[in-house]
Amino acid sequence: MDIKSFYKGKKVLVTGHTGFKGSWLCSILSGFGAEVTGYSLTPPTSPSLFELADIGKDIAHVVGDVRDIESLKRVFEEKQPEIVFHLAAQPIVRESYRNPLETYEINVMGTANILECVRLAGCVKSFLNVTTDKVYLNREWEWGYRETDELDGYDPYSNSKSCSELVTHSYKNSFFSDGSTAISTARAGNVIGGGDFAADRIIPDCIRAAQKHEDIIVRNPFSTRPYQHVLEPLFAYLLIAAKQYEDISYEGYYNVGPDDNCCFETGRIVDLFTEKWGQGIKWINKYDGGPHEANFLKLDCAKIKTKFGWKPTWELPETMDKIVEWTRLYLDGASADTLRECMNRQTAEFMEKAVFINNND
Repeated sequence: MDIKSFYKGKKVLVTGHTGFKGSWLCSILSGFGAEVTGYSLTPPTSPSLFELADIGKDIAHVVGDVRDIESLKRVFEEKQPEIVFHLAAQPIVRESYRNPLETYEINVMGTANILECVRLAGCVKSFLNVTTDKVYLNREWEWGYRETDELDGYDPYSNSKSCSELVTHSYKNSFFSDGSTAISTARAGNVIGGGDFAADRIIPDCIRAAQKHEDIIVRNPFSTRPYQHVLEPLFAYLLIAAKQYEDISYEGYYNVGPDDNCCFETGRIVDLFTEKWGQGIKWINKYDGGPHEANFLKLDCAKIKTKFGWKPTWELPETMDKIVEWTRLYLDGASADTLRECMNRQTAEFMEKAVFINNND
């Protein structure tokens, strides 16, 4: 499979397209020549990658709420998407403690609404629900969770994404067992990359501190997470959706994360950032008494490696180089065209090195 050629001319709907991952995904798909429709609320941060890089320039940009099923139905009826990537979510653990009901409404009922539209529209051949590594019942053990492990996230965000998985499983079994639409979920690890401005995420926190010439505050430097560049899971999503479009036997539930050598403690990630950034920046350990968050989390990605020949492409030092490259352009006041060119260049460099892409060409 030539993944770039596959998406050329395909009608693709991306929910949550104004977010960090959604913006990168739309950039890739529009570059492949897909007919992309994005459905989302306005960008969740200010500044935002979506606006800075003018991602809406090359797609059909629809402002809407996944909780509004009538609005969703109109988009499906008008655009007739063949492939749907569902990324829309309330994605922040701490925000889920502040607003649990809204988190459940968006992450659970939003998923149900999207799947109901897929069921009613009859045009979708491939659907992928993007969830999180935090869907698992976290036992704080040292080995990676497998797709067969119990789903039961602790906090409202993680638990709502566990529920989103269960909604997807139910719809798949109840309405798509005839093979008319391939249904999968992808559980990705912690994603980092240029253009993330979210609150309560370690790399955006590092960048904000560097911009102000302040010390970086690290809440829990000893927590271990599966960090990966944003392009790693996005190309896994693209691969899953494309392969199951052509052969429904590829549908399923997949972990997408780095190898063990990139499952870093947060303090080591910040060390790497300060090394790459330079300018004498440093960090301090300052726990702020916040709500419970998992200390140790890893994924076992043997299934997607075996099924698709997928493997991680960039290790963390190279990932951090890409983050610093994009961020310095942004801080220097680069134009939307320049920022988008940087994204396109990094995407091309990733594709050149990616084993699973080169093997399938």
